[in-house]
Amino acid sequence: MNGSGLIRLIEVMHKLRAPGGCPWDAEQTHESLIQYLIEETYETVDAIDSADAEHLKEELGDLLLQVYFHSEIASETGKFNIDDVANGIADKLIRRHPHVFPDAAGQIVAAETAADVEANWQNLKNAEKQRESITDGVPTALPPLTQISKLLQRLENASRPHLVPMRATAAVETALMDGVQPADLVLAAISALRAQGIDPESELRTTALRLRAEIQSDEAKIAAVLKKSTSATE
Repeated sequence: MNGSGLIRLIEVMHKLRAPGGCPWDAEQTHESLIQYLIEETYETVDAIDSADAEHLKEELGDLLLQVYFHSEIASETGKFNIDDVANGIADKLIRRHPHVFPDAAGQIVAAETAADVEANWQNLKNAEKQRESITDGVPTALPPLTQISKLLQRLENASRPHLVPMRATAAVETALMDGVQPADLVLAAISALRAQGIDPESELRTTALRLRAEIQSDEAKIAAVLKKSTSATE
């Protein structure tokens, strides 16, 4: 592997967008390509589920095309190019893996387990992006179930169990302990909602928004208490 295929793709993409190239490619914008980026992402997931290597290779190529396409569009206005994208992610990987890559002083951060790595990653990410809330960086455009899962994971990673809503009912917990498969419980919940005339997807979106609002509200209360405590000691 020498990267020649990646260089070739740069040349092909540039020719498609250049004068005399492809009219359709030439008129695309970041915004017009959003639908294809989403479609190709889901098709890549399907390919992974299929366990078909050739299928996965093809879909990864389609997904890679989206990265190159957006980079080519950006390069035409001098914003950034594919090298900037590649160097940016390489730099990020080095920063976020201090247990692998030493710092300027040659120091390596200890991380013995995958959980340690994930915790370090999140802490470094929060510091870099100066995030004030656990909800920062979790797009509202994500599918609602993914949003909920990521928000709950953020709470767990932050070791803030007081913010984790206790929504699991005794019946669900009992069913799990009795050996009922989680997938069956999810299917049963969806079926029950539909039987009541409730759209499960809409309910999930509402739940994701409510969870986000509850987390932010609790964080605001904690910040107010800390501020009051600090003022009292000054």
